[in-house]
Amino acid sequence: MAVYIVMGVSGSGKTTIGKLLAKELNLPFYDADDFHPSENVEKMKNGIPLQDEDRKGWLAILAENIQKWEQGDGAVLACSALKEKYRQQLTSIPEEYLKWIFLSADFEVILERLKARKGHYFKPELLTSQFETLEEPQYGLRVNVNTSEENILKEIMTKLKAPKAEIGLIGLGVMGKSLALNLLSKNINVSVFNRQVPGLEENIAKNFVQENAEKYTFQGFDDLKEFVSSLNRPRKVLLMVNAGAAVDAVIESLLPFLEKGDIITDGGNSHYKDTWRREKMLREQGIHFIGCGISGGEEGALKGPSIMPGGSAEAYKQMGPLLEKIAAKDKTGNPCCTHIGPDGSGHFVKMVHNGIEYAEMQLIAETYHFLRFYTNSKPTAIASLFEAWNKKMKSYLLEISVDILRKKENEDFLIDKILDAAKQKGTGGWSTNAALELGVPLDTITAAVLARNISGMKEIRVNASYLYKNDNQNGNLEEIKDELFQAYKTASIINHAVGYDLLRVASSEYSWNLNLSEISRVWTNGCIIRSGLMEDLVDIFKDSNNHLLLNKNIISEVEKNQASLTKTISIALQSGFAVPVLSAATNYLLNFTSAQNSANMIQAQRDYFGAHTYERTDKPRGEFFHTQWKNNS
Repeated sequence: MAVYIVMGVSGSGKTTIGKLLAKELNLPFYDADDFHPSENVEKMKNGIPLQDEDRKGWLAILAENIQKWEQGDGAVLACSALKEKYRQQLTSIPEEYLKWIFLSADFEVILERLKARKGHYFKPELLTSQFETLEEPQYGLRVNVNTSEENILKEIMTKLKAPKAEIGLIGLGVMGKSLALNLLSKNINVSVFNRQVPGLEENIAKNFVQENAEKYTFQGFDDLKEFVSSLNRPRKVLLMVNAGAAVDAVIESLLPFLEKGDIITDGGNSHYKDTWRREKMLREQGIHFIGCGISGGEEGALKGPSIMPGGSAEAYKQMGPLLEKIAAKDKTGNPCCTHIGPDGSGHFVKMVHNGIEYAEMQLIAETYHFLRFYTNSKPTAIASLFEAWNKKMKSYLLEISVDILRKKENEDFLIDKILDAAKQKGTGGWSTNAALELGVPLDTITAAVLARNISGMKEIRVNASYLYKNDNQNGNLEEIKDELFQAYKTASIINHAVGYDLLRVASSEYSWNLNLSEISRVWTNGCIIRSGLMEDLVDIFKDSNNHLLLNKNIISEVEKNQASLTKTISIALQSGFAVPVLSAATNYLLNFTSAQNSANMIQAQRDYFGAHTYERTDKPRGEFFHTQWKNNS
């Protein structure tokens, strides 16, 4: 039978709560103070703190009795057990039969209680030494006693009945709440934690538990130690907090409560280099760290996102099954979750996903804008056109654009009331920076990032529109819609080629051994850039990880539509409409397929002003030359 030890400093209520618990569990109650030899009692009456030597015999007697109680009907014992070595000496029975309940409270709360007590030999002056001696356990139940006895008992019983959680989630924003509900819907036992910020974030976790109490049973915490204690070993903690300093702060606050083998998973949009740094730091302390990209927004998090975890294979073996349970499913029923690779590879892949997403969104936006103002088409007409296109594209972003264009507020289209100044969280720009570091052209994604930047210059753009007489020309929808579709489709292919090339080069540079086919499969459902093209890429990259534009089927498709792409851009630019991603896709394609481009002039210029040297077409690669260019004659 189980033996329950109610522990804490004097005045925390061990005896009172222990008796109430014993009655609730129908077990005998014992007070450890009753087992002290007379010399110990005399010392405490005289205000003399007990030394470890004084406690040896007392603890040995208690350990013997704990064995007897466990072999009998069980018991509840009230015992201070302030030091870990005391608790170890009391652990005379298997851990599964010994239940520790730590009654916790602030010094001031206990002091006031002791001052009010009468007829007890413990003097309030000894409280300071008790708090100095206390080594709080990192196991068992932790209950704050600054509430009524009824509430304390209720919390203890709730926690005793509740099984240990398989996973703990920190951060109950929109994504955190949705992921928690997703986990619970898969019958995964979850504990949730949210910080307490007076006036801003108060009782978030407890309120979230209460709001969902009719459907799910789980625990919410605002005390980090209690939260960690509620988790099964090895502890698995999923962070859903803002990227950057907040992640480091949470990790730092978690570490004192974790043990070797525990796993922290960062599910936010962290930079892959930060993830790399954190993984290395935690590995040295025996803690696993997974940088996990999660795509799908609020709905995806709730119903099944695309999940991209990176880290050690050992960590994924522990955490992967839980992530796979909550992930979206591909067309064969397999989870859209896979072990991406080591280090920061998971967050790198998510970053590139977001980069591709930026360009796909901009591509749709500039196509809509061109149709709206070049052909004077109503949003509903463009929505119908996009809907027809999407029967072939099967693009989630095109699908939601149809809904957006049809949305009305009263009699007006809502799209017309939205300010044309786009926001961004930075992941698109991170892709551009990574491409620059790796020497990879990223035309479409970079163009999309910069398009958002210039959209934010609203006041300047308005002023400039008055200064420059940009007379937009008009055209006919029926005349351009077919070639515009071919242009849109081709630009989308090129954009994916650009993003995947960054993955390909990073995989080689960082020795990640990325599986582009498997990454494509993970992106076929749950994520923002899911599409028919993504389904095709699963098979294309099974055969080869080469640049997408070198695939024979892609070559055929692009060649067929290249004239429509360039013609559409020409019409748009001549008519006064910016199409940055369409243009970037075309320039990338022309540069990529050019056996001879303009870089020889660049090299000559660099050698002229900086003596940077150059290679020659009539000499082997790797030989460098310098010329005195200025003719002094």
